[in-house]
Amino acid sequence: MTAAMDAAMDAAAGAPLEAPCRRIAADPETVERDLSRLVLTIIELVRQLVERQCVRRMEEGSLTDEQIETLGVTLMRLEEAMADLCERFGLTPEDLNLDLGPLGTLLPTT
Repeated sequence: MTAAMDAAMDAAAGAPLEAPCRRIAADPETVERDLSRLVLTIIELVRQLVERQCVRRMEEGSLTDEQIETLGVTLMRLEEAMADLCERFGLTPEDLNLDLGPLGTLLPTT
């Protein structure tokens, strides 16, 4: 390294770090519920996307009756599992629909 780089690194090491303009409120009492909410929101988003894809494929006739039956049962079980997990963590389906500000909500409202 050059002397200039050494001096710059020494100066930077002693300089205070800038505080971020937004801070995450990591309350130990709610961190498990908040993390659960985030994970379940992502799972619910993927579940809804898969469900829409299945409906689209069913409507265009690219699935056999057996595939439709299997997908239907699988999606029903996944929906039941999501309801169980929401209940376990004290969440409602509305809690999973994150507000994205000017973009609206993450999940479509039915």
